[in-house]
Amino acid sequence: MDDHNYIDITETMRSRPIYRIMSIDRLLELFDHRQNVLVKPKNWQDPFENFILRSRVRLKTGQLAQFSYHDQFYGQCWTLQSASDAMWRIYSPDRNAIRIRSTIRTVAESLSKSLGDYAQIQAFIGKVQYLSNKRLSEFASNWFPGTPKLGAKISAQTLLVKRPAFKHEREIRLLYFQHDPANTIGDLHWYSVNPHEFIDQIMIDPRMSEAEAVALKERIQRRTGFRGRILRSLLYAPPPDLIVQESDAPNHPSRRSLAGERR
Repeated sequence: MDDHNYIDITETMRSRPIYRIMSIDRLLELFDHRQNVLVKPKNWQDPFENFILRSRVRLKTGQLAQFSYHDQFYGQCWTLQSASDAMWRIYSPDRNAIRIRSTIRTVAESLSKSLGDYAQIQAFIGKVQYLSNKRLSEFASNWFPGTPKLGAKISAQTLLVKRPAFKHEREIRLLYFQHDPANTIGDLHWYSVNPHEFIDQIMIDPRMSEAEAVALKERIQRRTGFRGRILRSLLYAPPPDLIVQESDAPNHPSRRSLAGERR
């Protein structure tokens, strides 16, 4: 993938790890079918997704127009956040999901390779900006100078803005633009990947018991042959060998409390 296809992602950022929480069944499908899948933004949870391309545009002539290709994008959401209670609770409500790890470059190149010579105009990866409603309106107004005939990259950038309520997600988005409307009937875009190269680590939900995590790890290894690291998240584990020291300060709250207990 060329520099042109990275949006708000510097060269030094491209080796950074990114993460995606998914169901165990989806992980096994990825290894079984050796395919990654992107979805149309209309299937994402936030109803504001793709709102710019779905909006009408008033041309200089006074006429109203629409972007005919607003439904020709597919995307996949990743995060820069390595450890997040909120992300586990949102994307693993049944406490039995896993999190895969890759890098920005690896994910970007996986899509680019599948498209060959068309990658420059069809494959993009970018960092999401979190903007207030006012700034979102300004972004939309300033981005489209009166014509709906825009390049794929400029259109892709409209899918990289969200409201501040989602700032905790720290998203990186992989985007695919299908230039032929005849091929956009379905809501999914599948492309081939080598999952052993695509994924470099699997993390198990921290709310699973240790025994459940061990059993799941063995199941994943048997089914997929994955040789990378499979770990159980220690997000909720206390610091190891924690010893609390009593303070020597006579007025420290802990000493006053202990004194009261001794009475």
